[in-house]
Amino acid sequence: MDQILKKLKNKENLSYEESKKAFSIIMEGKASDNQIYDFLTLLSEKGEVSDEIAGGVYILRDKSKRVNVQNCVDTCGTGGDGKNTLNISTASALLLASMGIKVAKHGNKAVSSKCGSGDVLEALNIKINLEPKDIEEQINKNNFGFMFAPNYHSAMKYVGPTRKKIGKRTIFNMIGPLSSPALVERQVVGVFDKKLLKIFGNGLKNLNIKYAWIVNSEDGLDEISPYAKTNIVQLKDNKISEITINPKELNVNADKFENLLGDDAKFNANKMIEIFKGEDNDFSKAVCLNTAAGLIVSEKYNDFKLAYNYARGFIKSGRAYKHLINIQNVWKYFRKNIKK
Repeated sequence: MDQILKKLKNKENLSYEESKKAFSIIMEGKASDNQIYDFLTLLSEKGEVSDEIAGGVYILRDKSKRVNVQNCVDTCGTGGDGKNTLNISTASALLLASMGIKVAKHGNKAVSSKCGSGDVLEALNIKINLEPKDIEEQINKNNFGFMFAPNYHSAMKYVGPTRKKIGKRTIFNMIGPLSSPALVERQVVGVFDKKLLKIFGNGLKNLNIKYAWIVNSEDGLDEISPYAKTNIVQLKDNKISEITINPKELNVNADKFENLLGDDAKFNANKMIEIFKGEDNDFSKAVCLNTAAGLIVSEKYNDFKLAYNYARGFIKSGRAYKHLINIQNVWKYFRKNIKK
């Protein structure tokens, strides 16, 4: 570990293998709190690069509980955009599931916002504390399973106190969204900073990803925005390309950003139920834009406009709400059996 810290003090980037080695030492409890502190702060001061992120993701995935499912998508973001919006990526995940796309959603409770994915799912009466076999069953039955990050990454206990002491974003905010216990090969990832688009794209190259979109909007969202252009780095067949989505060209016609502002879990859950029942508003349009990205990486559509229009028609039909009820009913079954 000392040699790795020496490199970082000299502002030298770590290789993929060096990053794996460092994260392995940390995640096995073999690093001191001071070493962890120096590692995270020196990385941040230098600026994290793709190989360092990929090495961290590899080890975090390797140390996690495993969920064995195939052909799944994950929709998640780094958070940290400071916008306190409604839970767009979680709503997109549920909408994709209602369309027949298998979704292995990986997330947490609120860290940098009022309401995280875990919070809003609980408010929707969807249980978030399930074991891998139960999640596998849920994905196979209803196309949706949620992996609550703290339950699946027990090795994170070694860095928790130091992260709190540092008190600001570290590389763990970047590797978390990429560390799915289901080892998903298709992903829509939102990032809080445009500078991270290519860094994430290149980092994902080492992780056997078939198709990914990494997104950041020009109005500062870690989502595809209905108000402003969104810059996207696409990773497909291990090749990186760049795309821009312009809501004006799609005739999105969203009104104002304030319409996307969220509040607590109950408020956000109610807004989600409204759009799943067919209410047409800016939140619905934002969810459909991000759902369209999921349809693209699932290779159900090649044309983004067609994917968006399909999502718009589907959500207004109310079928997403019917599917949500199916998911809730199955979770009620699990609650009864877990209590027994």
